Amino acid sequence: MKFVDEATIRVQAGNGGNGSASMRREKYVPFGGPDGGDGGKGGSVILIGNSGLNTLVDFRHRRLFRAQNGEGGKGRQMYGKGGEDVVIRVPLGTIVKEQETGKVLGEITGHDQQMLVAQGGKGGLGNIHFKTSTNRAPRKTIPGQAGEERDLHLELKVLADVGLLGYPNAGKSTLISAVSAARPKVADYPFTTLHPNLGVVRIDSERSFVIADIPGIIEGAAEGAGLGHQFLKHLQRTGLLLHLVDLAPVDGKDPAEAVRELEVELERYDSELTNKPRWLVFTKTDLLSDEEQAERIREVLNELDWEGEWAAVSAVAHQGTDELVQRISRVLEERAGAVIEVEEADERFEERLPEEPPDHLEG
Repeated sequence: MKFVDEATIRVQAGNGGNGSASMRREKYVPFGGPDGGDGGKGGSVILIGNSGLNTLVDFRHRRLFRAQNGEGGKGRQMYGKGGEDVVIRVPLGTIVKEQETGKVLGEITGHDQQMLVAQGGKGGLGNIHFKTSTNRAPRKTIPGQAGEERDLHLELKVLADVGLLGYPNAGKSTLISAVSAARPKVADYPFTTLHPNLGVVRIDSERSFVIADIPGIIEGAAEGAGLGHQFLKHLQRTGLLLHLVDLAPVDGKDPAEAVRELEVELERYDSELTNKPRWLVFTKTDLLSDEEQAERIREVLNELDWEGEWAAVSAVAHQGTDELVQRISRVLEERAGAVIEVEEADERFEERLPEEPPDHLEG
């Protein structure tokens, strides 16, 4: 399936049905009076999150979504039937904007989360509402309201706990295939990965996290070079970046210099990306002896003056991958626990606040 992370659609809610101007006409019932019912409400257009989707490709061929109009009211005080809503399933991480103004209407981040993007028109009023003591046979009605319609721009930023960052052929696709059920294409030429891949890393039956692999980034990516620039936005939602460093690059490029170049691209694209927790993950260790591996890692760490977390793995030989996964899981769990503790502390603080200010603070 082709990966699509942007789409433009038009949504049209249904119009409300018109009110009826019917008069009651039955044998032996003279002066029956008004009995026109109200019109039905127009259908609305609703977006709903679906965790089973990971692309906006469905909107490449269908761009217009129109809800059903409400039926008009009828005699004998019969109300018109309301129009059916249109429900549009979108992947989690979808940002919804007005096409014309660019205003963000909201984000879909949870499964079954709903967002109303076009409200159906209200049904009109029948003449039964306008009967008075001086006007026993009103012909007045109110027509149904028009439903909302607008053009929407949908932008997908994948939801992942961990993002993989690195040059083409740094081993990102190999790593994600080694630690999850994702099966991206792997080959020995640049730009094997043409679109983001998501994988679920399962620690046990109750613990897991999501990892995202984006196309390799090259120098000048923030200005549009290569393939990775258009997918850098998918790293903005991740909580941890794994910066993969090839210890045995075929082009002989200095690993430390490669790290610096990508740091520059992150800063140019979004300075907040450089503030995210980032680990260096040295890859392809199976191509080096233990002594060569240790020496190269020491050289890179010293040259970068790196004081953060790092790991060394061989995804092909499954060396160090289990340990890396366990370390990531612990960090994510600690971070989640810290967030919960802060929220609980806030709730306890709010419970302690007095409903009324003390006397010495009034006036």
